[in-house]
Amino acid sequence: MNSILFDLHTHHDRCGHAIGKIEEYIQAGIEKGLHYIGISDHSPLFFHKEDQPFPRYSMGKSEFVHYVEEVLKLKEAYKDKIHVLLGVESDYYPHLLHMYKKEYDKYPFDYIIGSVHYVNGKSIFDKSRWPGLTASQQVQEKEDYYRLIQGSAKSGVFQILGHIDAMKGYYPAFSAIETPILDETLKIIGESGVSIEVNTSGKMKDVGGWYPADEMLERAFYYNVDITFGSDSHHPDRIGDDLFAVQKKLKQIGYQEMVYYVGQKRQTAPL
Repeated sequence: MNSILFDLHTHHDRCGHAIGKIEEYIQAGIEKGLHYIGISDHSPLFFHKEDQPFPRYSMGKSEFVHYVEEVLKLKEAYKDKIHVLLGVESDYYPHLLHMYKKEYDKYPFDYIIGSVHYVNGKSIFDKSRWPGLTASQQVQEKEDYYRLIQGSAKSGVFQILGHIDAMKGYYPAFSAIETPILDETLKIIGESGVSIEVNTSGKMKDVGGWYPADEMLERAFYYNVDITFGSDSHHPDRIGDDLFAVQKKLKQIGYQEMVYYVGQKRQTAPL
């Protein structure tokens, strides 16, 4: 049986730090032989008084409706060649969750990726947080990160959790910080029924590997955590990047399927 091929994590030029139009990503998906391509650009900063306070971080609030309209239009235009899915990568701010959910409920999203990008006021990719921290303070930073991920899993707003060990991106030593929070988090994710993605964009960072690492995927399997796939491509050339290698690794671990979402309903793709 041929597996269903998909990539659910893609960006485009609206967010200000990706290259290419949505249609170029769809066309790249067709060229790569994908059955489903998910468009999931960064959510606007709905809470900010300005429309687009950080043009290189995310689209403006006023652009969100046009983003949705464009994806739905392209979904129809390409329906005979590929299934286009409407997604969004949402920041997870616990105290603002209701505001974000209210915006998402206006539109027919196939799935929403919940990603933690900020911990204790700093980007997870900001390596300036680490120098000078004691071992116990490093553990605290890691645990603060994963408690946010636990909250996102339990929120009921997301189908997918994005890049759950991405804090290692520019600080590879992050993975070696020992704490039981990882198993606790994976257990919560498994019980919550949301999935995690294998996100292959980590290869573009200092860490040079996927999110999450193989060892965490093995623990995820133990806790019955669903797995999906996202390249997190910010350029059409990266659509489907390492998809077949990911499938091979998951089979080696023991997974028999990956999941994807249509109309926020879980679908399975046998490996």
